[in-house]
Amino acid sequence: MSENTTDQFFKSTVLGHPAGLFVLFFTEMWERFSFYGMRSLLILFLTASFTDGGWEWTRENASALFGSYVGLVYLSTMLGGYFADKVIGFRWAVVVGATLMTLGHASMAVETEFSIYLGLVLLVFGNGFFKPNMTSIVSEMYKDRPEKKDGAYTLFYMGVNAGAFFGILLCGYLGEKVGWTYGFGLAGIFMFFGMLQFWLSQDIFGDIGLKPNKESKAKAEALDTDKRNPFSPIQLAAIAFSSILALLWLVNDPASKISGGKVNIFSFLGPNGNAIAIVSALVVFIILLIYRFTQYSKITKEKLIAVTFFAFLTIFFWAIFEQSPNSLTIFASDYTDRVLTGNWSVVFLVMNSLITILPLVIITWVLILLFKQTFKFYALANIILSVSFIIIWAIAIWMLTKDYYTAGYLSLSDSTLQALKIDKVTTALTEVPATWFSTLNSLFIISLAPLFSKWWESKYNPSANLKYGIGMGLLALGMACVAFGASGIEAGAKTASVSMIWLILVYLFHTMAELCISPVGLSYVSKLVPARMIAFMFGVWYLAVAIGMKGAGMFGENIDKIANEHGLSYFFWMLTIISIVVALFSVAMTPVIKKLMHGVR
Repeated sequence: MSENTTDQFFKSTVLGHPAGLFVLFFTEMWERFSFYGMRSLLILFLTASFTDGGWEWTRENASALFGSYVGLVYLSTMLGGYFADKVIGFRWAVVVGATLMTLGHASMAVETEFSIYLGLVLLVFGNGFFKPNMTSIVSEMYKDRPEKKDGAYTLFYMGVNAGAFFGILLCGYLGEKVGWTYGFGLAGIFMFFGMLQFWLSQDIFGDIGLKPNKESKAKAEALDTDKRNPFSPIQLAAIAFSSILALLWLVNDPASKISGGKVNIFSFLGPNGNAIAIVSALVVFIILLIYRFTQYSKITKEKLIAVTFFAFLTIFFWAIFEQSPNSLTIFASDYTDRVLTGNWSVVFLVMNSLITILPLVIITWVLILLFKQTFKFYALANIILSVSFIIIWAIAIWMLTKDYYTAGYLSLSDSTLQALKIDKVTTALTEVPATWFSTLNSLFIISLAPLFSKWWESKYNPSANLKYGIGMGLLALGMACVAFGASGIEAGAKTASVSMIWLILVYLFHTMAELCISPVGLSYVSKLVPARMIAFMFGVWYLAVAIGMKGAGMFGENIDKIANEHGLSYFFWMLTIISIVVALFSVAMTPVIKKLMHGVR
């Protein structure tokens, strides 16, 4: 293939989209398996008692580290996007990122203090190289089919959530029920599978993502007639200042809390040193951003302002949505009745079996469709993909077998128990893992993504602002559910037995909110940003996500403080009100943003 045209990619299709999209689908699926699998365990591992193999941290310290970790994960995409654009290309960036993440998960599985921190650092840089460049490849494949982009990103996002679902389900189960090492280790194994599958199938992308050379740079510049706006030395210095200050703050914030103030880079700024540092970094960055916008051509400038507006809304979305692995997981672990008996035990076991097996069947069917189109040309990649699915099926069946046995509905001989590495039990018990509730988000996305994709492609497709307004409204509705469910918990209570239905409703409404905002937001970046800036601007988008992620950690840090003084319900009502305000603001700004988008829908 000498050229990358949309028509060339659409010659071999799966479900109406290029086969290459589904190579990315499965690569991203295994990466998200590893990322969400580990992430679902992190807060629980840090706060678990020493006797349970954890570090016995306070919730405040665990949330501080978690917030900085996920914030750095998305902030590092700036670095990965730059190197891909200028030096190594999208494909090598994906491979480098996947390798670093494989090593990171392996390091965490060792479970020493040094290896856990080293693993988190490797995962931060690995995600930075991997994440923005996967979406950049999707964007390039659809550059001449903008009307198909929303549907493509939604299907791609379905792959993201298929990986998240199985990662949380299986890594979470192994971590909680068997041992933290098994949960962390399994995440690394499937990241390795994802890397191999991508590398061996890469020719399917034609020239997309190759290492930049003089010819490709000249071609990109010829296609882009937009006004150039190089960075001056002063602007580069401002970027360096704000970036270094923000990075130091992200590291120092948890370090100063965990060490009790013994480690504090900004102590010379006084007791509010952390706040002064991050506010200074944000002010410098915002001033620079405003100045840069004034230097572009009118249409480009206005489109970039529109992207920045949606990025601003995205900060609030992720700060509230990402309570899932944080305060909502704590709520599931300590305040929710997860022990089931009688008919409810049977209902859960059957339902859990269905939500495990049916998605596996669906994804396996997609895998078979991909095989039909690509096996002749990429046999080894497909074989590796098959092996990974065989392992997933084996672990899923083992998990269900263990659950039915533990609940007393399946009898197994001692020799079978020994062969399956299942501990013998004398008292039947069905206890839902705290991480299990997080799988509902991914399950609902797998179920609802095709419906939303069709909605976005229909004549009833809402405007960008209305999509954000609907999404934030649904986010508010979900938080209102858990706030209402927690209304009976007294201030200062450390445990409770709230019904599981409230968490189920939270994840249903939050899933619909995510489908309105997250994949659609990525699509608007690709539509509104000039081609030469696409990977970098995806990095800027993930900067907004990083701020939201750290915001989620900061919310989580205060859950005990607020719950002790006002009650746990008060905490969730606060998040409900914030969501409603942002939703109304998005809708009110519709006329202004529509004009700035210049006809882009």
